[in-house]
Amino acid sequence: MAIDTPGTRSDLAPALEVQHVGKTYISRRHRIEAVGDLDFAVRSGEFVCIVGPSGAGKTTILRCIAGLLAPTTGAIFLGGSRVDGPPTDLAVVFQEYGRSLFPWMTVRQNIEAPLKAKGLARSERDRIASEAIAAVGLDGSGDSYPWQLSGGMQQRTAIARAVAFEPKVLLMDEPFAAVDAQTRADLEDLVRNVWERLGVTVVFVTHDIDEAVYLGDRVLVLSKSPTYVLDDITVPLPQQRDQLATRSLPEFADLRARVYARIQEAKKRNPSELVETA
Repeated sequence: MAIDTPGTRSDLAPALEVQHVGKTYISRRHRIEAVGDLDFAVRSGEFVCIVGPSGAGKTTILRCIAGLLAPTTGAIFLGGSRVDGPPTDLAVVFQEYGRSLFPWMTVRQNIEAPLKAKGLARSERDRIASEAIAAVGLDGSGDSYPWQLSGGMQQRTAIARAVAFEPKVLLMDEPFAAVDAQTRADLEDLVRNVWERLGVTVVFVTHDIDEAVYLGDRVLVLSKSPTYVLDDITVPLPQQRDQLATRSLPEFADLRARVYARIQEAKKRNPSELVETA
């Protein structure tokens, strides 16, 4: 994949670049190569979904992108700057939304917490929080505490907090895995709507093939560990998507079948290497 040298990029350069990233875990007795050679780029404003078999290292690479985990080899660039720690213009929404929210804070206070850390004035924090609350459909719940909300509403709060931070890149790690099917569909449409309104770049990790095809502009299929990109699939579905109409399209079925076939292929490839060390 041809990549411009960091520091000489134009405005058309990718928002995110993962350049030949590998991650190896070493203990006293074992060496586990979790990520082999992962190489891809995400354009500004693009919605990219990442899928793969269990244990493919999807969460590992997301943590590397977020600066929470250092890669063993390769490099990650966000907006042309190398990621050596948590970037200031990136936000993450995790699967375990309950643990990411402060239970002693209200919905509004949770959303305003990172804005306060940015040093924004109270009036500005209040405006941004109000807009975020409205964007995720939580009007009337701003003074509620997380423990008073359903799982879906808690995840809406986590999404609102992330978008209120106004990140250039939003990472989402299987954010809807713990909610019921109807709530999941509602949250999928919510994220698509927020993405279209804000123009943020989204990298969305999921184990659900249908979800990846429904949400994404592209779907990256990862191999079995040690991980690399097995397939990079463009999703030529209409920009405006509907849970019933879009999923009924022949193109949707064809894309789903391709992603499924590639994941089945990935499962048969080389397993993770577990090497005894001296």
